[in-house]
Amino acid sequence: MYQYSDFDKQFVRQRAAQFRDQLDRNLAGRLSDEEFRPLRLQNGWYVQRHAPMLRVAVPYGELSATQLRALAGIARKYDRGYGHFTTRQNLQFNWIPLARAADVMDALAAVDMHGIQTSGNCIRNITSDALAGIASDEVVDPRPYAELLRQWSTLHPEFAFLPRKFKIALTGASEDRAAIAWHDIGLQLLKNAAGEIGFKVLVGGGMGRTPMIGTTIREFLPWQQILVFIEAIVRVYNRYGRRDNAYKARIKILVKAEGQKFVDAVNAEFVDILENDLAGSAHILPQPEFDRVAKSFELPESVRALPVAPTAYFDAPKAYGRWLERNVHRHRLVGYRAVTLSLKRSGQAPGDTTADQMDAAAAIADRFSHGELRVTHEQNLLLPWVRESDLPELWKAARNASFATPNIGLLTDMIACPGGDFCALANARSIPIAEEITQRYTEIDELYDIGTIDLHISGCINSCGHHHSGHIGILGVDKDGKEWYQISLGGSDGSSVSGPSVAGKVIGPSFAADEVADVIETLIDTYRDRRTAGELFIDAVKRIGVEPFKVSANAVRRSTAPAHVD
Repeated sequence: MYQYSDFDKQFVRQRAAQFRDQLDRNLAGRLSDEEFRPLRLQNGWYVQRHAPMLRVAVPYGELSATQLRALAGIARKYDRGYGHFTTRQNLQFNWIPLARAADVMDALAAVDMHGIQTSGNCIRNITSDALAGIASDEVVDPRPYAELLRQWSTLHPEFAFLPRKFKIALTGASEDRAAIAWHDIGLQLLKNAAGEIGFKVLVGGGMGRTPMIGTTIREFLPWQQILVFIEAIVRVYNRYGRRDNAYKARIKILVKAEGQKFVDAVNAEFVDILENDLAGSAHILPQPEFDRVAKSFELPESVRALPVAPTAYFDAPKAYGRWLERNVHRHRLVGYRAVTLSLKRSGQAPGDTTADQMDAAAAIADRFSHGELRVTHEQNLLLPWVRESDLPELWKAARNASFATPNIGLLTDMIACPGGDFCALANARSIPIAEEITQRYTEIDELYDIGTIDLHISGCINSCGHHHSGHIGILGVDKDGKEWYQISLGGSDGSSVSGPSVAGKVIGPSFAADEVADVIETLIDTYRDRRTAGELFIDAVKRIGVEPFKVSANAVRRSTAPAHVD
């Protein structure tokens, strides 16, 4: 993991002190709420439906056991005993009184954490593959580059007030587990025929009201020039992006509207930065700086020893075998595995984690994964450094802490935003829908029969639950103050299972809240009736199209539905 330098530590502590002064002045009436609003947003503090919400940055998903324990302490002392992991590898707290906000910022700074740029019209938290640095299919470890991007973009003075929020994701593996095509900028690390490292650059992806897949504007860019090229992209966006309409302000709209003109403008800006760099200020990455950052991502010291042979687990129960199949992943090092701790269970919203669960996960990470965890895109936690010989004991510890549900990639391993229970922007609730579906599918044998499937739920068109990329997507909409849900099929986030990134197709008018679980059950039954041997849900949808599913879903309808949202 990246280790904060003295400068990094001083920076976040000074930022926390600055925020305390701003908060004190606001509470004393010397700084109006309107004046304070952009200042709190720059530090990740929202005012939501019921209370303030803090979004804590977890850069490219890496989290230490010490940091997770600190988050557990914040949950106990300042919140209501839990937090929520998001699809963008952040953690959110939903009930912290604003008067305690500065104390929380100090607690975060003490463990090298903060909420800087998790909100506002700026470059947000950089995200990556949860298996970065350990994936068996990895070409280049993306973490040093992600850290350099984080350092460059944090409080970048030119990009503090963009037309809209801006999200960057990168991967260094052959399989895209970071959904890069769905981001404002998506970066894929690769090597050319000469073995040189560079980036494939995609621009203009995004979800929301107008889902779009990113456009490739550079097939291979030498890694040393990546900050300059991104600077050129964001400059063009900052200059020409719309500021008169929030729905049309994202870079995807500019890319679609201008097409090749946008690409030409970026290339011209890129050349201009390089050719007119009289002061030597162009951000060409020097090898020594890369080496300094990359040193933090070397293997943990004890991993350097030769891995021991795996220990057999005699008379292993069936649950252990299924856990090995679903929650344990291949590793680039012989004798090691990565292991997902499932946070999905009945009675708890997807991504929610109690303080006790955070402490338990931290203890497991200390014991089995050198004190390191990763936050996954699917709202789970992952242990990156597990010896194969430790798997039986890890399974017991994970089972005792309720982390061993063998459902990774299955129907109940769903993605969901907090929805209308918390979010002021939401049109409908996500959590009750997720819970009702989970209650329908409690039998693990049935889940295994259904097979791999991505179910994503968003409470509004902002798409924080990534419904567009779900094999089944559920979108909450509002009509006359009532909750309705639009269903889509066939979406993909770009993984090997799902295929190339694509937005799902809406299957008709929306459904009432009490119909949604029945609709999902009907869709699953239609798939099971029509699938060929070994065929996954997404492949069946591609083969037979959405019409058979649409017909079966509409047979469930009991209410007069509104038209679907474009």
